[in-house]
Amino acid sequence: MKKVGILVGREKTFPEALIRNINERGQGEVTADYIKLGGIRHDAPPRYDLIIDRISHEVPFYRATLKRMALEGTIIINNPFWWSADDKFFNYSLAPKLGVAVPKTVLLPQKDYISGISSESLRNLEFPLDWQGIVDYVGFPSFLKPFDGGGWKNVSKVNSLEELWKEYDQTGTLCMTLQEGIDFDQFVRCYCVGQEQVMIMAYDPRKAYLSGEQYIHNPDYLAPELADRVRRDVRTLCTALGYDLNTVEFAIKDGIPYAIDFMNPAPDAELASVGEFYHNWISNAVTELVFKRLSEAPEASRYRWDALLSPAPNKTFAVASQAEQQARTIQPNAPATGAPRSPGRKGSKNT
Repeated sequence: MKKVGILVGREKTFPEALIRNINERGQGEVTADYIKLGGIRHDAPPRYDLIIDRISHEVPFYRATLKRMALEGTIIINNPFWWSADDKFFNYSLAPKLGVAVPKTVLLPQKDYISGISSESLRNLEFPLDWQGIVDYVGFPSFLKPFDGGGWKNVSKVNSLEELWKEYDQTGTLCMTLQEGIDFDQFVRCYCVGQEQVMIMAYDPRKAYLSGEQYIHNPDYLAPELADRVRRDVRTLCTALGYDLNTVEFAIKDGIPYAIDFMNPAPDAELASVGEFYHNWISNAVTELVFKRLSEAPEASRYRWDALLSPAPNKTFAVASQAEQQARTIQPNAPATGAPRSPGRKGSKNT
């Protein structure tokens, strides 16, 4: 018997759907349930064959536990080593090298620093920061957001240098990016499962979370050629990053899909948020992925950091037939439409 563990936070409907689907299909040969964790011994034997991780990015104890389990051969969705190493600014830097368009983005030094970091610790920082040069490159409106985060937390839209300074001064020790705002014609969020299956969802980020108005089910939302490019870009990004479960968001302007967020290894899948159609699709797709991964021959253990961080890539470049793609991929009509010294400011008083 093979065991699947689900590691979750507050969400309910998605993990419950996974547990139900896996147990029904497994018929006793594969079982799924929520994980229970206490003190973890460094030499404990493996308890699960596969774990779906939905929360370890918020709980360091969980992340360390998953790395320990991966060392013993447990399959983790998603890879906790790469998830720990990854960040969104790296993603933005990587995407153009893969042929994927992204908005202009600048990484900013933190406003404040943890206790113990002094001015002497920051001698390598440019001071004052060339704020005017940064905004001349990025332009307005733009978005100030953490270089490593999600859920639209600590994200601010700014329309002037004064607004940028005001928001930046409230970011504390968070490392932020400033990104060009795309005045989009269309916007999509795309599930990607197993680096292969893609669900394109019309999405309105301006609507409130859980309003029931963010996700629009419309198979004709994107023109065929544009949908093909979006699918290709999604697979390219997720294969390069090694994520088996992810969402990629595109702001589309003048026919160009700009990838604005593609580090979402625990994407929203709750029924009340994404709606019944998408909830069922992602639940079924992840269930399929679980059984696929469990059926694959395990690799011999390689106790090297690089092997754990970057296992052999899945071969996902084969192009499915048009009929097969149509069956598994839906293109959802848009509705009418430093504590010690923070980076200084040229030409302004430094606070």
